[in-house]
Amino acid sequence: MSKFAEPMTRLIDELKKLPGIGSKTAQRLAFHILRSSDDDAVALAAAVRDVKASLRLCSVCNNITDVDPCVYCSSATRNHRLVCVVEEPTNIASIEKTKHFNGVYHVLHGLISPLHGVGPEQLRISNLLRRVAEDQVDEVILATNPTVEGEATAVYLSGELRRPGLKVTRIATGIPVGSDIEYADEITMLKSIEGRREL
Repeated sequence: MSKFAEPMTRLIDELKKLPGIGSKTAQRLAFHILRSSDDDAVALAAAVRDVKASLRLCSVCNNITDVDPCVYCSSATRNHRLVCVVEEPTNIASIEKTKHFNGVYHVLHGLISPLHGVGPEQLRISNLLRRVAEDQVDEVILATNPTVEGEATAVYLSGELRRPGLKVTRIATGIPVGSDIEYADEITMLKSIEGRREL
């Protein structure tokens, strides 16, 4: 195994901690940083430092933001009576890309997963329940992933949120556009048939 100078080894070890980065990729990134100009290296270090220093969670929806409340929660043009619950802040971008959702969000920062020791108390659910109780919310859309954990979280939340006058819905799941039914697994096919709508 190759031996690197201690600062290079330390940089490679830190880069390996990033998701999806193995030893080889960490080495390539470390050598790229070494070969880059001093200005580029300083700019990268400053950007990492600024992210940690400037970003925090929105006090209303738990989205990552540099202003509190975040741009969605403070927007006068968004429908604050419609709340979409997502697993992670990255899920918001996928929904925003559709350009058809004009409500606000609530980020759980995870899913219920007993196998991994994650229960409802580890998620940001209490402020969602308080938000729904205190604000005039008409509908909560549960947009968790269609996995075992996502379904368990959606079922748990629907039970906790259920009250007169509040509509609790779940995003539809099924066959992706451009896909072939022949390759769909039985759960996906079942969800597609269950989620059918009249034309």
